[in-house]
Amino acid sequence: MAFPRNSLRAFLQHAKRNLAQAVSGDQKLNIVIGNESADLDSLTSSLLYAYIRSTAPPRNAFSPIYVPIVNLPASGLRLRPESASVCSHSNIPLSHLITLNDLPDQFKRPENIHWILVDHNKLQEALGSRYGSHVYGVIDHHDEENFVPQDTAPEPRIIEKCGSCTSLVVRYCKSTWDAISLNSLSSGAAHGQGESAIDDSAVTQGWDAQVAKMALASILIDTANLTAPGKVEQVDREAVEYLEAKIQMSARDARSWNRKAYYEEIDAAKRDIGGLSLDEILQKDYKQWNENGLRLGISSVVKPLGFLVNKAESGPALKEGIERFMEERELSIFAIMTTSTTSEGEFQRDLFLQARKAAAVPISKFLDQAVSELSLQDLGINGFSVQRTLESGSLGPWIWRQKAVSKSRKQVAPLLRDAMKT
Repeated sequence: MAFPRNSLRAFLQHAKRNLAQAVSGDQKLNIVIGNESADLDSLTSSLLYAYIRSTAPPRNAFSPIYVPIVNLPASGLRLRPESASVCSHSNIPLSHLITLNDLPDQFKRPENIHWILVDHNKLQEALGSRYGSHVYGVIDHHDEENFVPQDTAPEPRIIEKCGSCTSLVVRYCKSTWDAISLNSLSSGAAHGQGESAIDDSAVTQGWDAQVAKMALASILIDTANLTAPGKVEQVDREAVEYLEAKIQMSARDARSWNRKAYYEEIDAAKRDIGGLSLDEILQKDYKQWNENGLRLGISSVVKPLGFLVNKAESGPALKEGIERFMEERELSIFAIMTTSTTSEGEFQRDLFLQARKAAAVPISKFLDQAVSELSLQDLGINGFSVQRTLESGSLGPWIWRQKAVSKSRKQVAPLLRDAMKT
């Protein structure tokens, strides 16, 4: 049975109850999960897809229940103030989000759970080993991993480059969303749903506006409010136009809506990492992959490398912190990709790279290609010595200014992974 039309907040309460029932019994359900960095795009993609799909599931759906999972422990939510900011605009308490803590170590009947991936197209680490054979759908904008089966009907199999995965989810779901909105207005959906407003249309249009603001957040962040060079595609522009139209349909929300101010608020929250420890900063937006017996980890940081030196209080302390981070995760190669903006408004990227001796050949192959492809220029950081020789089993570090600023982790990770495969 489809979830009756309600707010995003009420939907998450309902979804959490359904997940608990599936854990304790034999109930079938679909889990919608983003990538392991649990960034804003993964959060909003999973919430939007699960919300629309649960409200109007396809007739031949494996289950009418779709549960969005944030791919991190609940304790990790505090590292993402931008998620808290977005949730506040959508009337969602952070405690309503469903995280890895809500999953069992093992489902009693894994065949009763279908996994749908958003913002990645391969389950990694423990989830991949346990449930990789139960993936039945994907919407993603990263390089094809050839992991998801070609036939995933009735769920989509969409892997397409664009600025934000949420844009692809909007495009896929918008006809269904429009039908939901129309049916809600004609059927009096708000009555009996615990809403106090008398005007039924105002309530349902308010729900739509809350969902639209949630979805807009990641698109605006990932495309720098549709200005990021080399990242913005037509699907991103169309998604923003569509979502803003949803907001304008709500008289209350339309009066106060200001896209630039909203983007700047979320962006400021994302960059507010001063209160985090070095380890928390490196963990905040982190992904890792295993290739050919080697393990790669990449942290994305929204401050320049000099900020990390200051956070660690010295260059040697930063080196020790990075070594500890690598050891705890048994990394063969570790990269830190930073973004920042100069006082003149110029967008910059820096790249830090360190590896173990076992990864010397892949690193050499990566350098042969990446120095020119990424337009890497040697960069000196005060208080941090750069070494290019094998020392205590380590190779590096290298520190560069990356002049090809349009190339993010989506482009750098495949370069490193390809080098590790050969």
